[in-house]
Amino acid sequence: MKVNLREQIFENIKIRDTSLVGGNFVGCNLNESEFDNVDISGMNLNQAQLLNCKWMKIKIHELNRLDGHTNCVNSVCFSPDGTTLASGSDDNSIRLWDVKTGQQKAKLDGHSASVTSVNFSPDGSTLASGSDDKSIRLWDVKTGQQKAQLDGHTKTVYSVCFSPDGTNLASGSDKSIRLWDAKTGQQKAKLKGHSTSVSSINFSPDGTTLASGSYDNSIRLWDVKTGQQKAELDGHSDYVRSVNFSPDGTTLASGSDDKSIRLWDVKTGQQKAKFDGHSNWVKSVQFSTDGLTLASGSDDNSIRLWDVKTGQQKAKLDGHSTSVSSINFSPDGTTLASGSYDNSIRLWDVKTGQQNANLDGHSNSVNSVCFSPDGTTLASGSLDNSIRLWDVKTGQQKAKLDGHSETVYSVNFSPDGTTLASGSEDNSIRFWDVKTGQQKAKLDGHSNWVKSVQFSTDGLTLASGSSDKSIHLWDVKTGQQLAKLDGHTDQVKSVQFCPDGTILASGSSDKSIRFWDIKTEQQLAKLDGHTNEVNSVCFSPDGILLVSGSQDKSIRIWDAKTGQQKAKLYGYKMIVYSVYFSPDGTTLASGSNDKSIRLWDVKTGKQFAKLDGHSNCFNSVCFSPDGTTVASGSDDSSIRLWDIRTVKEIQPKYIFQNEIISQFTISNQNPSIRNKANIDRTILRICQNPILEVKGALILKGQFVNYLGVDLQQLFQTKGSFILESQIAQQNKQY
Repeated sequence: MKVNLREQIFENIKIRDTSLVGGNFVGCNLNESEFDNVDISGMNLNQAQLLNCKWMKIKIHELNRLDGHTNCVNSVCFSPDGTTLASGSDDNSIRLWDVKTGQQKAKLDGHSASVTSVNFSPDGSTLASGSDDKSIRLWDVKTGQQKAQLDGHTKTVYSVCFSPDGTNLASGSDKSIRLWDAKTGQQKAKLKGHSTSVSSINFSPDGTTLASGSYDNSIRLWDVKTGQQKAELDGHSDYVRSVNFSPDGTTLASGSDDKSIRLWDVKTGQQKAKFDGHSNWVKSVQFSTDGLTLASGSDDNSIRLWDVKTGQQKAKLDGHSTSVSSINFSPDGTTLASGSYDNSIRLWDVKTGQQNANLDGHSNSVNSVCFSPDGTTLASGSLDNSIRLWDVKTGQQKAKLDGHSETVYSVNFSPDGTTLASGSEDNSIRFWDVKTGQQKAKLDGHSNWVKSVQFSTDGLTLASGSSDKSIHLWDVKTGQQLAKLDGHTDQVKSVQFCPDGTILASGSSDKSIRFWDIKTEQQLAKLDGHTNEVNSVCFSPDGILLVSGSQDKSIRIWDAKTGQQKAKLYGYKMIVYSVYFSPDGTTLASGSNDKSIRLWDVKTGKQFAKLDGHSNCFNSVCFSPDGTTVASGSDDSSIRLWDIRTVKEIQPKYIFQNEIISQFTISNQNPSIRNKANIDRTILRICQNPILEVKGALILKGQFVNYLGVDLQQLFQTKGSFILESQIAQQNKQY
């Protein structure tokens, strides 16, 4: 249930057994509330009052993310009792995690190169690891000490696996599989047959058969006792990355660089089924403990759950920002762990995986945002190749526009709001019917990426700027090219019409801004001053001023009539990606690589607010038509809407915490408390991965416990909430 209930009073409310994922509760009074078994993932509780609350068995998706590795996570594995998760990474380390709390229990150092595979012994006392340093190591799980180092392989050890009885360890590497005595560390056998590296190995549940997958595109089955090859399974057309036996041992699953998953009959060696759905390499496959579900992780950044019997996809789990390299079910089958090249490990609730799959949002950087003329809809273009339309009031996704085959760099509404234009890395411009979501036209002509598109004020002409260094003018009605404006010596990153439609401004990687006469198609002026690429240009609503943002870390304001620089705005220490005037022309919004939006007084050139909240750089900012809201798109894959009516002069980061506490002791109904705590002014966050927001929330004598019994007050505090009971007690001591 995604709801928008800002600034409401919900004292003594009782909610049980439901989901409030993505709910907007900014500034709400939730004093004395009771939440029991509620999913609050992605709720916005900024500046809410949470006094004397009882929130039990709370679920928050983001707690199921384990961060600590400083490079790609290659392998994850649950301990047999399900309490510990091991992970191996390109940072050369192995880490052990407490599954219940998400806390790191130990860091095992010893490998001198990437750790490619980790596997627990059946009794959970030993962990085996394989590495790019060509060695296998055995670790005492209790002490974290290395017990043994097994040498013999001449290349990367891609996979290690204990036999079900724990007596043997198998390893896959340099065209060979080796069997080791797990107790002594001595090599017992070397199995040859593959013509190139062995990427994955897995014992059958009874321990008599070993399966191996290889970069030679084949799967082989081996008799563990004799070391002889029993069968060769052919069918994949590219590298086999992962193999896994079903719990009953009758079926083998395989994942491949040919993007497919295949199921094989172990007895006959025949292919039983082929699952298609992933759009990139399948890096990892594993059966659930009951054998009814198969999970797969892929280079397309997703995890998918499949019904083994029907072959139908049951769920798609999105959240990782890059390749999913390893997946592993917990012993009880309720949780799935995933490791990714985004350096994170995530834990997924298998039962509610379907719900996770339905979360709206871009799966990659948001490059462009634009309000419809009536302010009710927001369009966004992304690195995930899609365009999405959003209901500004609720944050609900209204439509997903697919068609571009590469990154969407720019989106812009026609003046009447009926058509959306988009520019893409696929070199095309597309027109979309906003009402139906259908593509109306595709304009081809640019020979490189289209970085910026904009409609003229009368809606008859579209301008486009491209990495091919040119600007094109198009007839919106016919889709025909009207003109080609040449002059820039590097890619054109931004184009904008002046309000009367007679002049077009363009910003380029050649460090210049140029003015073009639309009627004559001639260059009118060249504005020099920036010392690096010009990323964004925008006319003031009256057409008197032009503002520009650049990779030289500056914002400049120009006289649109004379071309003279009127002001240079200082404050940024990083690249400025986007600039935009408010509808009344008094305020300028800018977005930067420093993850902040800044608001500037156009008349004085002074910065009067800094809006923080995104976790990565800004690519695009824009004002709503009524000037009350700023929308921002970021590399953190999210879109945020900010209410700028509440923006005051910037306060220090600690927000006068003692003042808040002293005011609270006088009256917990004082509305100025919330205003003083107005740190994060985000009113809506649209994101595929829900993040709880509780900046400025006031907490006193509450119980905030998740479904694992972990107290969440520390989490709330790290997110900017004020835990008043400890602060007041400390203050009372001083008196």
